[in-house]
Order: sequence, then structure tokens, then C-alpha cells
Amino acid sequence: MSRKYNVAVVGANGAVGEEILTILQEIDFPLKKIVPLASSRSAGKSVTFNDKEVLIKELTNDVFKEEDIEIALFSAGGSVSAEFAPSAVEAGAVVIDNTSHFRMDAKIPLVVPEVNPQDIAKWKNTGIIANPNCSTIQMVQALKPLDEAYDLLRVDVSTYQATSGGGKTAMEELVTQMQEFFAFKLNDAEHKAFPHQIALNVIPQIDVFMENGYTKEEMKMVNETTKIMDKDIEVSATCVRVPTLRGHAEALTMTFDSDVDANEARELLSKAPNLVILDKPEESLYPMPATCVDMNETFVGRIRNDTYKSNILHMFIVADNLRVGAATNAVRIAQKWVEMEGEK
Repeated sequence: MSRKYNVAVVGANGAVGEEILTILQEIDFPLKKIVPLASSRSAGKSVTFNDKEVLIKELTNDVFKEEDIEIALFSAGGSVSAEFAPSAVEAGAVVIDNTSHFRMDAKIPLVVPEVNPQDIAKWKNTGIIANPNCSTIQMVQALKPLDEAYDLLRVDVSTYQATSGGGKTAMEELVTQMQEFFAFKLNDAEHKAFPHQIALNVIPQIDVFMENGYTKEEMKMVNETTKIMDKDIEVSATCVRVPTLRGHAEALTMTFDSDVDANEARELLSKAPNLVILDKPEESLYPMPATCVDMNETFVGRIRNDTYKSNILHMFIVADNLRVGAATNAVRIAQKWVEMEGEK
């Protein structure tokens, strides 16, 4: 009989936490016990898991030891991870953290299992594995097979990121503003989650601006990509918030050290894990946010050669940011960790 694990989900009633619970059920993760955790405000409420109501416990420094937690999936914000992840590690758990807090720590592996699963073995350095930014995860999944074939030198990416990337309140703000639009009241729309009205608009700012003119979100894509792929790839990103609820889209321009053929690239991508090719533009078939909701794959299309240079390729990719960009990747890390631990 295979071993089962006590698993905690920190931020269990948040947008990503809810998805983690759903995915754990869908894949029949080897669970002995599931322990939903949240702040004192949410403790005592319940979540549904495998058709049963499970009480949310208060997140404390002692709860990981009390519940004998072996895997702790964190998705409750960087400050929460900073405060409580060390307690989970001290209690003997491996922490898989979905915030940005640990991502660029040189001692902590930053993992996308389809790209650098070998780095999971470094978890013993600190007891923590970091989950990358949502926009980075789907991009490196698609970059990896092409880099292996053609030697990637540079990627220029423009993102079209859904409001759910800002959490539940951000999604609610879009819905409220659209309701106000149909009631002819949009001019009075409040905006708290974003710096401007998001309904019927796009905002070329995600997170704060840095001294170099890029936003923090854009620099995450730059720095995380080179760490995950363990390669000094040039990356330039423009991250844009768009009025969709779920599903981040990205337009990629990739420059390689050798000539690249779009048909060959399409074939390579079709064989890569967890990528789905939707690329028949003559039939209006290509990835869109509506395509990917509740899906665990990254969708790739509009694959085409550059019209000027034979070493440049363009494509368009889409993935559910709450799943592929967060919860699914975290659970896949946990699955791989379990597999690697079982091989010992």
C-alpha cells in the first residue's frame, strides 16, 4: 500500500486555495488527512472536500506540529508565508509556497515540474520549494522544448492577464463595474483593486513600477525565467491587465541561436508535457482565455515564423492562471516530491 500524507492548505478559502483543494480531489492525491488553514477571521468556517464539510482551522505557529503536517501548501500572501512557513518546516513539513516571498532566494528551488523537476531535490536546503509567478509558469512550459531544440537567446513577451490574478476582490470589481455599465453608471465606478477602471479597459500596469521603468510583475518574469531555466536568457516583458475573469494570455517573440521552422516547432510543442496545440487559424482555432478555464494544460497557437529573420518565432499561449499558474503547479510539485521521496 502506498504511503499517504497529512496535507495542510494555507489560505484554503482564497481563490488559489480553493483550486488547490479541488485539484487534490480530482487527482486523488495520496491523502491521509487534509487540514484547511486560514486566519482567525475564517477559522470555524468550512470547505467542502470529497463531499464532506471540513472545518477551517486557525493558522498558528503550532498547528503544523499539532496536526503532524507533512506537506504544507501556502497561498495566503507573502507576509503570511514569511511568518508561518518556518514553523511548518520546523514541524517536519515540506513547504510549497505560492507567494513571491521565497522565489529569488538562491537556496530555495523555484520549480515548474515540466521544466526543472530535478531542482525539487534541493528542498532539503531549507524545507521550502517556491512556486513561480503565474505568468512565468505557462511561458517557461512552452519555452523549454524550443530551447532544447534551437537554443533560446531572448524572449519578448506581452501578457494579457485576467483580474483573478489580483484575487477575489479584483474579480468582484470587474463584475461590479460591468453591472454598473449596463445600469449606465460606469462613470461613477469605484476602483480599489486596480489603479484605474478595469471594465471595458486594459491597464498596462501590474504591481508597482521599478526604477528601470518596468513593473515588479514584469521583472518577476525576467528574473524567474533565468532561475528556472538555469540560463542567462534575455527577457523583456510588458504585463497588461485585461477585463477577463480567468486565463492569462501571452504573445511571445523568441529569438534563437539557430534557424527555426514553425512546423517543426509545432511538432515539438505537441509532444511536450501538459501543452495542447490549438493552431488552425484558417478555422479561427487558437488559444483564448475562455478556452482554458478549469483546465490544467497550457494552450499554444498562432505559431509562425518571423517575416524577416529565420531565427525568430512567434506564438500565443493561454493558461488558467489559478490552475496552471498557481494551484496545478503547486500540486504537481507535491506529486513529484512524493514520487522522489518514495524512490528513496
